[in-house]
Amino acid sequence: MYTSRRKIHKDKDVEPTEFEESVGQALFDLENTNTELKSELKDLYINSAVQVDVSGGRKAVVIHVPFRLRKGFRKIHVRLVRELEKKFSGKDVVFIATRRILRPPKKGSAVQRPRNRTLTAVHEAMLEDIVLPAEIVGKRVRYRVDGSTIMKVFLDPKERNNTEYKLETFAAVYRKLSGKDVVFDYPAQEA
Repeated sequence: MYTSRRKIHKDKDVEPTEFEESVGQALFDLENTNTELKSELKDLYINSAVQVDVSGGRKAVVIHVPFRLRKGFRKIHVRLVRELEKKFSGKDVVFIATRRILRPPKKGSAVQRPRNRTLTAVHEAMLEDIVLPAEIVGKRVRYRVDGSTIMKVFLDPKERNNTEYKLETFAAVYRKLSGKDVVFDYPAQEA
C-alpha cells in the first residue's frame, strides 16, 4: 500500500487507519487514471479522513487537507468531489482545511493570539469549507427560550442545483466537528 501512503501525511508519523488508506488509494487512482486531474493532484495530499453518519442511514466522507494546500484543492473541488463520490458510492464527500485553535493567552502574558486561531474564526472558516462550492450570503442566530441556539445559514441560490441534496450532510458534518446546530437554507426569492 505504498501508493496510498504517498497521499496521506499524518502528524508525528502516526499510522493511517484503514479508511484513510482507502481514501488515499482513491486519490492515487484518480491521479493515475484521470488525465484532467493528473497535474493538479500530483502535489496534493491529505491529513486524515473520517466517516460521519447523516440522517437516513447515509454517510459522509470528511477529508481533512493541510491548510497550505487548500487553494489547490479548491481549484479542482467540483471535479474531485464528483469523482470521489463515484468511488464511494452513496456517500457525500466534504473537504475541510486543517486549522488549529489556540486557547486565549494567560493573564499578564505579552503573547498575542492571531485572530484566525480563535475558536470563532476557525468555526466560521470550517463552515465556509463545508458548503463549498456555494457561498454563504447570510446568517441568523436564533436563541430559544430554553437557552439553546440554532444558527440559520443562507447559501447562494446560484449553486442550488449542486448543493440542495447535500444540506443535511452539511449540517451533520458541522454538528460533528463543532458541536453547534445549524440549518442551511436558501434566501426567499422576491417575485
